[in-house]
Amino acid sequence: MSRYPTEYRRSLAEPEAFWAEQARKLHWHKPWDRVLDADKAPMYRWFTGGQFNTCYNALDRHVENGRAEQDALIYDSPVTGTVRRYTYRELRDAVARFAGALRAQGVRQGERVVIYMPMVPEAAIAMLACARIGAIHSVVFGGFAAPELAKRIDDAQPVLVVCASCGVEAGRIIEYKPLLDQALALAAHPPAHCLVLQRPQCLAQLQAPRDLDWNQAVAAAEPADCVPVAATDPLYVLYTSGTTGKPKGVVRDHGGHAVAMRYSMEAVYDVQPGEVFWAASDVGWVVGHSYIVYAPLLQGCTTVLYEGKPVGTPDAGAFWRVIAQHRVSTFFTAPTAFRAIKKEDPKGALLQKYDISCLRALFLAGERSDPDTIQWAQQMLQVPVVDHWWQTELGWPAIANCLGLEPMPVKPGSATVPVPGFELCALDADGRRLGADEIGNLVLKLPLPPGTLLTMWNNEQGYRENYLDRYPGWYLTGDAGYVDADGYGWIMSRIDDIINVAGHRLSTGGMEEVLAGHPDVAECAVIGAADPLKGQLPVGLVVLKAGVDRPQDELIRELVERVRSQIGAVACFKQATVVTRLPKTRSGKVLRATMRAIADGKPYTAPATIDDPKCLEEIAVALKGLGYPAA
Repeated sequence: MSRYPTEYRRSLAEPEAFWAEQARKLHWHKPWDRVLDADKAPMYRWFTGGQFNTCYNALDRHVENGRAEQDALIYDSPVTGTVRRYTYRELRDAVARFAGALRAQGVRQGERVVIYMPMVPEAAIAMLACARIGAIHSVVFGGFAAPELAKRIDDAQPVLVVCASCGVEAGRIIEYKPLLDQALALAAHPPAHCLVLQRPQCLAQLQAPRDLDWNQAVAAAEPADCVPVAATDPLYVLYTSGTTGKPKGVVRDHGGHAVAMRYSMEAVYDVQPGEVFWAASDVGWVVGHSYIVYAPLLQGCTTVLYEGKPVGTPDAGAFWRVIAQHRVSTFFTAPTAFRAIKKEDPKGALLQKYDISCLRALFLAGERSDPDTIQWAQQMLQVPVVDHWWQTELGWPAIANCLGLEPMPVKPGSATVPVPGFELCALDADGRRLGADEIGNLVLKLPLPPGTLLTMWNNEQGYRENYLDRYPGWYLTGDAGYVDADGYGWIMSRIDDIINVAGHRLSTGGMEEVLAGHPDVAECAVIGAADPLKGQLPVGLVVLKAGVDRPQDELIRELVERVRSQIGAVACFKQATVVTRLPKTRSGKVLRATMRAIADGKPYTAPATIDDPKCLEEIAVALKGLGYPAA
């Protein structure tokens, strides 16, 4: 009999006792006054009055309690031919020294530091160093273009940017410093200083006195001790796309976040201290924050930081090599990665070269896991494959098969059941709670458990409007789906037009803004069309201004390049077509969902309010010309 039902019921019936019990497994400089503070509901806070330091709990605590010589972090970089190991003592010392370098540059408690780095150990060191002195880090994915970086700099208003000279991928070098220079030129609030890690693959031009060399700054610094901060103080701001293209800064705290991270390692992932955990993500995304840096270290595990791809570095056996070489017990990645491996090595021939008997479980998240991919992974690996669901905003799994609480029966296509602390249901447009198997808007009961977002950075009103106002007492996930008779959650699609490209949530609205800025474009729409490898790919439909007469191929190339330069290669925007008009309602709303259904080959009904039903015929022809629906 699974322990899950008992623990789940207790988490909802006695949340304060439940989370206090979990919190006591960490070190508190001062205990909390209240476990749950509802005085300003729905702006709940956890562990108010407590004094806490995340870095102390992730590093110093383990050094002092017998794990000093255990590996804390393994850096594995097939693109540079590097494997480097840090014990807990070595990582603590590196973090303390860099924290001293931050302090020497005037970084103080509560101030922001933007981190714009590839998958190198120094990215994790910078994050932990900010936590050590109570500064607030905001990591920006290294593939983001200068305009997107500038937006985040202006919103966070950091006192310092930490950057690497370059990122390294198979066959190419991506220079980061020129992108940072462009972003700082665009930003209205550029910081006074930048700390630059010079990688030997490409040395950056430093601009004195603004730019400082990482190694020189560290060599001159005195190690900094951990600073106790309020458990409710912000640990980090992480930006996620909004429907308007304006970034939303998700705020996470110190105390509640650490409690949830450690609990999830035990309850969801069933990983014990001393074991090796690998999340094949990027520190620029929430998975990297939660499950490369914080959760494994808080649990006393060894974490793997991998600078490579599932295929091409050097082949589709790359993941198996890492698992075998570093004796990974639990692995977490996106379904896209497994689809890419399956495409290159469908019979698993490369897997036979490696002994991965150490692997106990595979977790998939970041997008919908199709049953075919799950079944292929199960057949290849012969271990439990767990599809679980969560969001940047939530910070840790909300629906999962909790292996640490003894697994529940699997239903392919479902992420299984709500994790302790989360109460899930589907509501209709009027807020009525729907019955089993009825599709509606998925919501989570307030208060959300520890570790979830506190608010949006400098935008509490936006937090309320985006997540809380539509259904008072509930958090709106933005996903549509249903809960079945057994309490299993089924995620079907996004409510809005955020699309999911290889696990990266991207705003179609942001892409539309870029396309609309082209001098020849009158109006446009971007939809997410289903793709067997990446989940979704953006497709642009553009209407030209009257009198424009030029080769379409040339125009499309310009549009693709605009999105690449202003959003970044991560958008995977490669297809667009010219149409004479967009399908709209009489009130002027573009029918994106209808066009998406056409692209995916799904049945649809034109809404009664459509302005001109014949317009959909042209859209179908245009999408067919791009290969949609895909065979």
